[in-house]
Amino acid sequence: MSILKKIWSRSKREAAYLSGDARHVLGLDKELYQNARGSRIILYHNVCKSDPHKFNTLFLTCERFEEHLQYYKKYFNVVSLDDYYASRFSNDKFNICLTFDDGLANNYHYVLPLLTKYRIPATFFITAISDAGFDILWNDMLSIAGHYGPEKFIYKNQTYRKNRNNKYIDEQGISYADKLRSTGFNEKAALISFLDQLTGFKTKRQDEDYWLQMTPAQIKTMARSAYVTIGAHGYYHNDLARIHPTNAAGEMTMCKEYLENITGKQINSFAFPYGSYNEQVLHDAKEAGYTQLLATDFIKPDDEQDNTMRERLTVNPFISTPNQLNAIIRGRYV
Repeated sequence: MSILKKIWSRSKREAAYLSGDARHVLGLDKELYQNARGSRIILYHNVCKSDPHKFNTLFLTCERFEEHLQYYKKYFNVVSLDDYYASRFSNDKFNICLTFDDGLANNYHYVLPLLTKYRIPATFFITAISDAGFDILWNDMLSIAGHYGPEKFIYKNQTYRKNRNNKYIDEQGISYADKLRSTGFNEKAALISFLDQLTGFKTKRQDEDYWLQMTPAQIKTMARSAYVTIGAHGYYHNDLARIHPTNAAGEMTMCKEYLENITGKQINSFAFPYGSYNEQVLHDAKEAGYTQLLATDFIKPDDEQDNTMRERLTVNPFISTPNQLNAIIRGRYV
């Protein structure tokens, strides 16, 4: 029965997106955009020249992202994160705020020039992983290893095999990525070193857009742009709700200090890695001096009343631009 429900759900979703595309072809979506009112924060991650799904589902092509910007410029009012928190909105258009997570160098190479071209503001939430001596996030390393790595490997007396989605799982079928979410960074750092030697992927320079972090110099240049706000995203990109509270608090403080030293500006905003937080993380983020806290989904109804908290809608890289705009206005996907 569950399989039939999944098939039915997928069929309904595909039909809805086909309908959205048809409305666009007929020009019927313009009225929706022009009459829409409200506000939404949108979450992007990365852009690349081509092959956006080579390693994971967090990428858009530069061409698709530019198409988004063209529609935003035409139909929406795009505001900075500060203006969003202050509710400095247009009464005549739907208001949106663009955010990017993870701090990869593709944001510097491709997103910044497009924001400048269209004069659109965005906030970039960046880790301090470079300060720890790394140029890649642990989860990006696992994604790339799933593409270039062997069908199985043995690490610390545990065997890991690829599943049909090229994700490594243990002998019990548990995702290695999910297991690592609950560990501190030392174990992740050891894995990064192991997988780097196992795959040798860093010799493939054509793949750098998919994993390479921004350098401090690039972050500094980004911060100088009139269209960019820099926010924090954790020191190591750990899941702060799963690690020891003392370590989580330290990560938020150290990331803030790292980015403030680079940019020369006060860092007020923090996006929880993976959208994950709990009451202790929330408390410690405020203690660290953050006044703007970004989640994906609130964990409890009271969070909506917290004036430091905001939810974000993650971009879906598998749907057309008109269907993405429809989802932004609705605040959900079909």
